[in-house]
Amino acid sequence: MARKNKTTTTRPGVHKTRPEKKVALWLARHPGVLATPTAVTTSLIELGPITTGSIASGLLAAGAGWYRAHPDSFSRIASPRIRAFRRRWTRYIGRSWRDSLDHCGLTVQHRRTGELLVPRLAKVYSPTPSIDVLRVVIRKGQSLTTFRNAQEELASALGADVIAIEKTKPRVLTITLVHGNPFDGVVPPAEIPGDVEEVDLTAIELGDDEYGRVWTEPLLGQHWLIAGATGSGKGSLLWNPLRAMGPAIRDGVVRLWVIDPKGGMETERGKPLFHRYATSADEDTEYDPDGDGPEDVDAMLGLLYGFRDEMKARQELLRSEGKRKFTPSTETPFEVLVIDELAMLTALGGRRATLMAVNKVLAEILTQGRAPGYSVMAFVQEPTKDIVPVRDLFTRRFCLRIGSAAYVDMVLGEAARERGGLADEIPETECEGIGYRTSEKSRQPIRVRAGYSDDEDIDELVTLCSPRHPGDQDGPALYAIPA
Repeated sequence: MARKNKTTTTRPGVHKTRPEKKVALWLARHPGVLATPTAVTTSLIELGPITTGSIASGLLAAGAGWYRAHPDSFSRIASPRIRAFRRRWTRYIGRSWRDSLDHCGLTVQHRRTGELLVPRLAKVYSPTPSIDVLRVVIRKGQSLTTFRNAQEELASALGADVIAIEKTKPRVLTITLVHGNPFDGVVPPAEIPGDVEEVDLTAIELGDDEYGRVWTEPLLGQHWLIAGATGSGKGSLLWNPLRAMGPAIRDGVVRLWVIDPKGGMETERGKPLFHRYATSADEDTEYDPDGDGPEDVDAMLGLLYGFRDEMKARQELLRSEGKRKFTPSTETPFEVLVIDELAMLTALGGRRATLMAVNKVLAEILTQGRAPGYSVMAFVQEPTKDIVPVRDLFTRRFCLRIGSAAYVDMVLGEAARERGGLADEIPETECEGIGYRTSEKSRQPIRVRAGYSDDEDIDELVTLCSPRHPGDQDGPALYAIPA
């Protein structure tokens, strides 16, 4: 017996949404579709084709001039809107959008009219060349779980390599799509400048960004926090800044204070570059701060306190000279404290009283060090407040591959993951050094990749840029931990 085709009948008194109503609603949501041709037609009638063409040419010339004169502001303000408009009408056009969701089982059939209801694409935002952020209004009967259960299928249907789906508000989801990898291969390490005059402490070269431009960050007057899981490439963000500052380190204009709680595995090769150096492998040292007898002082914590005390002395010096602005020189070097695993000092490495004292000293350095020329570069795997209580005092934060979606917002700021900073979705292999950064000009995460320095590159740096006064490297300055 032949099986009858199932048909959906419309109940009496129930009507599908009229086409003219759909068109009216669509035009209300996209006023530019009518406004643009209306404006052009009015201009042609009232001003004539020559004047209209001149206006259009002037606008194009102004845009091209803006792009050439200030590419950074153009990329930040104009490019996302242009990309979003183009992709909205090419990549996510009506029928294509409907078919993609229908094939993934993300449409709903009205139970009375039989009408196919498609989640509405309310907004497209394309902050970078490889990231699209979609704001989607879902249908009744759907939820965040509905979309997450079809996440892999939806990524494939929309041609995305990575996808993240978050709930923005009731019945509104934010879908972030990452297309491709903008980095063709491993980024080479930063070039060592030829002379100290070529070192720019306000633009330290770290690698490339996803626009194909050189990625630079200011270190003078800033504090860096670099978060990333084991194997994410944090070492690249240790050695690249040192290469970029090489001649300044050699001439004593920059001095490095390095703490490595991991026993020196990562940093020992560069030891000749360091002004002061301490690891967990160093033995406790006797020091008598008050002349009352020796005290045992952990070398790493002693170095930290020494850095703080020299900062205080620098403050007094600049105050006595009436200076409000610090200028690096051999007399007053730019002092950089590098901590390879911050958690061992702030949460995991000692007694509660000691950890509280360490966090207090770090807070002093982070709040007072920028003006007298004392900066901190710290690396951490878990950036929670329990592990890094002083996290919000770091002025520049970078997020490499990380183990939890919640960590992204902790490092890059609120809603950073929703805006495209999918650091928790970075693959573990062949993506070392890839991560996201934000700046004081924009909270929009930008994908970056740090340059990779192998052992030969580190040896080259040590050979060319070890300080000319090796007497400064005899060992850490030791200070007692306050009771």
